[in-house]
Amino acid sequence: MTDKYQLDAEQLRKIREDILDSIDEELEMAIDDGENENDPLASPEERQARVSYFRELLRLQGELVKLQDWVVATKQKVVILFEGRDAAGKGGVIKRITQRLNPRVCRVTALPAPNDRERTQWYFQRYVTHLPAAGEIVLFDRSWYNRAGVERVMGFCTDDEYEEFFRSVPEFEKMLGRSGITLLKYWFSITDDEQHARFLGRIHDPLKQWKLSPMDLESRRRWEDYTRAKETMIERTHIPEAPWWVVQAVDKKRARLNCIDHLLGQFNYHDVEHPEIALPTRVRNPDYIRNPVPSDMLVPEKY
Repeated sequence: MTDKYQLDAEQLRKIREDILDSIDEELEMAIDDGENENDPLASPEERQARVSYFRELLRLQGELVKLQDWVVATKQKVVILFEGRDAAGKGGVIKRITQRLNPRVCRVTALPAPNDRERTQWYFQRYVTHLPAAGEIVLFDRSWYNRAGVERVMGFCTDDEYEEFFRSVPEFEKMLGRSGITLLKYWFSITDDEQHARFLGRIHDPLKQWKLSPMDLESRRRWEDYTRAKETMIERTHIPEAPWWVVQAVDKKRARLNCIDHLLGQFNYHDVEHPEIALPTRVRNPDYIRNPVPSDMLVPEKY
């Protein structure tokens, strides 16, 4: 490296602060998940497990960046479905996948209940509009499998619509594959007791109460109905062209690492070479004067 690119102590300090701030994003998420990283009651083993988790997550996120670059360079089209019971941890793993990625390349789709117009459309129509173009990854936080789950259990579809879904979905997913879309389907599996505990956590946490809807509470009452619906769904839609992958999700951290590691293993990606970046010298004009910002426009510095 030439002297032109040597960094002074202040520049190194700022770069280090930026790296630490990036790492702190995961710590903030951990606190949001109800995990006190500074818990004085935590054993040395628990603290070491947290450190190991952070290190492995950051390594996997680095691989996700490589995967993203490869998807763009080779114009791949990728769709990943995340399904599971309420509070199974789908949102947590989606956050970790997207955390370091370019939102123009990797985006999340979480559709609300269909409106009156959408209910009259071909069932898959509103999902098709969100499918990726070349060089894109789309993560579906719940998907067209709503029909096999909540719609079936809650009576939002007829028996004929339910059966037509199972006739159509294998052909629909085979068609996606023929069009060049790579489709991955993950089911996050938790126990009865674990969902109960997570629901109680949401009820008693004001920051998470918004996650609980009347539908979520009803799904708790109908645990067995959802179990039967899930078993039927997997049995009838687990096809060679688009198999289901089950993530054991009682342990949130392990579920995230296992899912991301498995996801990466489904692609024969490789490092994409990028041209060396040289920061250009800023043009300085002697007559340039930066105008001061009016004090009444400044956000008060309370912190």
